[in-house]
Amino acid sequence: MADPGPMSAPKPIVVVHYHEISLKGGNRPLFLRRLARNLADAAAGAGVRRVRRLPGRLVLDLAPDADPSVVRSRVATVFGIAHFAAGYAVPSTLDAVKTAILVLLAGRRFPTFRITAKRTFKVFPMTSEAVNRELGTFVLARFDTRVSLDDPVLNVHVELLPGEALVSVDRETGAGGLPVGVSGRVVALLSGGIDSPVAARRLQKRGAEVEFVHFHSVPYLPATSQAKVRALVARLVRHQLRARLWLVPFGEIQREVVLSVPGPLRVVTYRRLMARIAEALARRTGGLALVTGESLGQVASQTLENLSRVTEAVSLPILRPLIGSDKEEIIREARAVGTYEISIEPDQDCCTLFVPKHPETRASVAAVAAAESRLAVDRLVESGLAGASVESFTFPPEDARAPTELECNDRSDRT
Repeated sequence: MADPGPMSAPKPIVVVHYHEISLKGGNRPLFLRRLARNLADAAAGAGVRRVRRLPGRLVLDLAPDADPSVVRSRVATVFGIAHFAAGYAVPSTLDAVKTAILVLLAGRRFPTFRITAKRTFKVFPMTSEAVNRELGTFVLARFDTRVSLDDPVLNVHVELLPGEALVSVDRETGAGGLPVGVSGRVVALLSGGIDSPVAARRLQKRGAEVEFVHFHSVPYLPATSQAKVRALVARLVRHQLRARLWLVPFGEIQREVVLSVPGPLRVVTYRRLMARIAEALARRTGGLALVTGESLGQVASQTLENLSRVTEAVSLPILRPLIGSDKEEIIREARAVGTYEISIEPDQDCCTLFVPKHPETRASVAAVAAAESRLAVDRLVESGLAGASVESFTFPPEDARAPTELECNDRSDRT
C-alpha cells in the first residue's frame, strides 16, 4: 500500500464520549447542551476553539498551539464523561486516516497495538473489520510492532462519521456521572474535615450544583478552619466551575446554647441550628436540599435518633450520601479526589468549641423540644444569616479565561 499523498494537515482535537447521558431519552439534548457548556467553560484559556456536538460524542477543536495535556487535565474534571482521548479530525477517507495515524504514532515505541474502527454511518464503502485489517497492515509495514487484539499496549481508535473521521489514541477514563447543573442546586455543610467534601463531590457527580456553607467560631477560635474550607472549595469548584462559599459566624450562637441547654443535648442543638440556617440560605439561593457528610454511627451525633432530630428541624430534604460508608472507604475516596491532604491539616472549627464530654446519643423528641424552648431559635437563626459573608470561586480563574465557541444542535445523538 503506497503512503498517502499530500493533503491538508490533520486538525487536533479531543474527542469526548458519554454513557449515562445516552440513557436519558427525551431529556438527552438538555443534558448534552449542559455537558458541552461545562466543557467549554472548563477548557477556557487552554486553546480550545470550539466544542461541537456530533452523534454519540462531543469534539473539542484545538488551536494548533494548544497543549493537549492541559486540555485533557481540564476535561478530566468534568462530570458526565465516560472516556476521552486526544487525536485528529480528518476527512472520512482511508488516506486521510492513515495520515493522521502517522502523525499520532510518530516517534512512539509500542510492542503491540490494535486498530478499533467504528462506522457511525453504513454508507462508508468498507466494513469496520475491513478498515481494521487495512489500517493494521498499514501500521505493521511502518513500525516495529505486532497486533494484539486482547491486550495491546496501544489502541488506535478510528471513528468514521459522515464527512469526517476522528482518530485518537491514549483513551482515558472520564469522571463519569452527570453534568453539573442538570440536577438542581443543593447546599452542602462543609466542616473542613474529611467527610463533608467527599459528600459534596458525590452530589456534584450526580449533576447537582453545590452551594457551600461553613460554620466558624471566630473570634472564639482562630480562622484556620476558614482557610481550609477555602482550599477545599477551590478544589471542588473544578467540577462545577463556579461556586459560592457562605461563612456563618456560629461562636456566639454556641455560647447562648451553652448558657441555656443541658450539656448532653448541646451537640444535637448545634446541628439543628446549623440545619435551620443552611435551609434559610438554601431558600435564598434556590437550593432544593441540604447535604452533609454524616455516616451512620461514626460519632455520637450520628446515631439514627440524633440524625432524626436534625432532620426534623427543617422542611428541606437532608441528603447524606456517605450514610452507609465506613471511615476507611471515605478516606480512600478523599485521597482519590484530592481533598484528603487539605482536610487533615490541623485546625479548630466550631465542632471543637463548647462540646460536652458525654453528648447524648439517643436524643428524644421531647428532650430536644424542652432544650430548645429555652432558646430564641428564630433570633439565633436570623443572627447567623445576618452575619454570613459570601465568597465566589471560579475555575479556571477569570483572568485565564478566553471565549470558546459552542456549537449546539439537537440532531439525533445516536451512535
